[in-house]
Amino acid sequence: MSEFVTKDSGKRVEYPTGMRRDTQEGKPDYTLVDYDMLTRWAELMTRGAEKYGRNNWQLAATVEEMDRFKASAFRHMMQYLMGVDDGEDHAAAVYFNIAASEYVKRKLEKTPSETELLRHENHMLKFALQRHPEILKKINNYLKRLKGQLHEDNQ
Repeated sequence: MSEFVTKDSGKRVEYPTGMRRDTQEGKPDYTLVDYDMLTRWAELMTRGAEKYGRNNWQLAATVEEMDRFKASAFRHMMQYLMGVDDGEDHAAAVYFNIAASEYVKRKLEKTPSETELLRHENHMLKFALQRHPEILKKINNYLKRLKGQLHEDNQ
């Protein structure tokens, strides 16, 4: 059986031919998007892929990188508003940098914090040691040997 579902608002639109469909109410209307601007954005992305590598921008994953996208978006917005005509498509660059910043923002929201990771690692270590106490004995023996070697090295 398929993992997908067909969402249903419960409302219907009936056409003169007899065809029935769910309404468009509450759904994004992509026909409102300016295709020319979308094309300019895609052209900018293509030039970027040629210069930096395909989807290079998706490697960004830090606050520093998100802030860099924001700074570029603001700079390009100012250039766009001031009518700077230097051959760059500042409007498309604004689109890209805001989209990239939002991409990193979503990535950061999904990334567990270092504290959460340490807490999880600590929990897993405790669980493993409770189930396998022989591991703790091996660790203690290793630490004793290491301590002995350090003591010998310092003499």
